[in-house]
Amino acid sequence: MVSRTYTVAFEGVEARPVEVQCAVTPGLPAFSIVGLPDKAVSEARDRVRAALSALSIALPSKRLTINLSPADLPKEGSHFDLPIALALLAALGILPDDAVETVTSLGELSLDGALVPVIGALPAALAAAEEGRCLICPEASGAEAAWVDAANVIAPSSLLHAIQHLTGQMPLTPAQPGEVRADSGERDLRDVKGQERAKRALEIAAAGRHHMIMIGTPGSGKSMLAARMPSILPPLSAAEALETSMIHSLSGLIEEGGISRLRPFREPHHTASMAAIVGGGRSAKPGEISLAHNGVLFMDEFPEFPRTVLETLRQPIETGEVVVSRANAHVRYPCRFLLIAAANPCKCGYLFDPARACARVPMCGEDYLGRISGPLMDRFDIRIDVPPVSLSDLDLPAGGTSSAEVSQNVALARAIQAERFANVTTMHLNADAEGTVLEEIAAPDEEGRSFLLKAADKFGLTARGYHRILRVARTIADLAGSSAVRKPHIAEAVSFRVNGAAGN
Repeated sequence: MVSRTYTVAFEGVEARPVEVQCAVTPGLPAFSIVGLPDKAVSEARDRVRAALSALSIALPSKRLTINLSPADLPKEGSHFDLPIALALLAALGILPDDAVETVTSLGELSLDGALVPVIGALPAALAAAEEGRCLICPEASGAEAAWVDAANVIAPSSLLHAIQHLTGQMPLTPAQPGEVRADSGERDLRDVKGQERAKRALEIAAAGRHHMIMIGTPGSGKSMLAARMPSILPPLSAAEALETSMIHSLSGLIEEGGISRLRPFREPHHTASMAAIVGGGRSAKPGEISLAHNGVLFMDEFPEFPRTVLETLRQPIETGEVVVSRANAHVRYPCRFLLIAAANPCKCGYLFDPARACARVPMCGEDYLGRISGPLMDRFDIRIDVPPVSLSDLDLPAGGTSSAEVSQNVALARAIQAERFANVTTMHLNADAEGTVLEEIAAPDEEGRSFLLKAADKFGLTARGYHRILRVARTIADLAGSSAVRKPHIAEAVSFRVNGAAGN
């Protein structure tokens, strides 16, 4: 007789159902796990044996075979411990077959039978809900999994409690979702003194999700400006929060089951590897660009990143997703992020300061920014110089527009875009507009069109650059509450596109 229960295996953000089968047959005593398990799954037999021993459950002197079906799907991770234990207990007659067949479970077992939290509880709960099964997971993972309303989540603290629940001796109450983490409100645009043009660029970038690069001397406030971008972005919608949290769940970044409605802000160091930025590694985990999905990816010292890493960003910026290819799988992750890059004008950083510049001026600036290829630079909608702040400005009290005020403007502009793209599934914001849709929503008036054609001819804009100016102009018009794109909107968009230090 074969007992069955269910668990999941992760392929990107998708949790694929896995049937765990257990057969107890006559023969030489053995405990084997088949179905393409990795080392962590193969070691589950020792953890399961020790956990059952701690409960005074002895394994029979027979051949125990665990099959993880489908057998050609790679199984990775320690979360297979609990379903293997449940299938084995059902095969031994300790648990009723009908009880274990109606649950999806995951969890790592300690040697004393306690359940250790594992990654991926949120996508596992979604998969269980789609299959119409109850989810059993460790107590520490229950608050995270319970965010899926359609799933009945049971979160025992140990294997003993799971057994008592499934046998009806001590039923457990369903887990409750964790708290929504709120904004600490520590970083505010009002803290940035001066840099009014950079603040305006930040507002436009936030409103339409336009990629932006800032170039300026060290200490001019580039990192400070970028760090305040989350404070002016609207909170994640329920669907976006769930989608983003699925990725964070696979990376073990959800703390105490609390799902944040704040947009992610990721700032990888320039020494990070290709796998860390784009995704990959032995088990094809999501990288920083996917962890920044629906949020902000800030790359400081942009030219210092390896050239291969920078060039790999080109395709995800355009498509909003990345495919991590391995010999046995092609894993697809979403990565619709807002890229903010910051760079010094040259290696020493003081290209425009005669008193502090090095002897290689101006060649050092061309060589340094030349590390950013033309096609990649072409993908930035907004390019802006960030000059050093004068000491007189630093001595002024904090003032100017606050993050709350800018956030209201951004929210209004995004509401206009949400209505505009309500019937277009592939587009959400102005930065996504293309083809005939872009021509319809961003067609400038006659003065604006004439101005744009002259600018395109003078500065040698590419077709991509031309269309990106139209997208930015459409966002500027939305911020101004204008239904039409006019010459002032085009002129401001062009000024951010053909900025001197960043090139054309």
